[in-house]
Amino acid sequence: MYESFAIQIYLFWGAMMNRVLLVCIICSLIVMVACTLDETDVQLPENIPEFVREGDFAQIDWDKKAVTFNNNIVGNKDKSGVIGTDMPSINNDQKWMWHLWGVEEPYSIELSVIGFHKGTETVHEILTDGWLTGLSGENNGADAHSPSTVNIPKSGDWAILLYTNGELFDILIYEITE
Repeated sequence: MYESFAIQIYLFWGAMMNRVLLVCIICSLIVMVACTLDETDVQLPENIPEFVREGDFAQIDWDKKAVTFNNNIVGNKDKSGVIGTDMPSINNDQKWMWHLWGVEEPYSIELSVIGFHKGTETVHEILTDGWLTGLSGENNGADAHSPSTVNIPKSGDWAILLYTNGELFDILIYEITE
């Protein structure tokens, strides 16, 4: 009698463990598929800085458009912004002044600027002097700033990914029409 009861418990326990294992496997597959669907299939240019990852582009929130603040800076308030984005810049060299908040020791920081065009899903080097520029000290209320020359190759929605010393700092969303 005790032997058959022990066998029944053993069989019941085994069946329960199989069900738990099956549920875990199904949940893992669902998570893997969901993560794969969120990733953007972005082709990175060969000369892009090595710290830029395809997964960074999956973080773009196209609904988080840049706003105007401090009278003439367009960006994400108290994080980053640009003076000059409202000027015609399609296939023309244009002066933009980058502003960053929340950075310490700006003179020791390299700012990397990566452009991503939504319509073509292509990555562009928009700074005319390369992917990187140095930062200077306080300006217009920001902790750091950097003047630069940009060239935007086409109109449309743009995500500008900003990196400080190789770390993703902020993403600016602009609609460039001119």
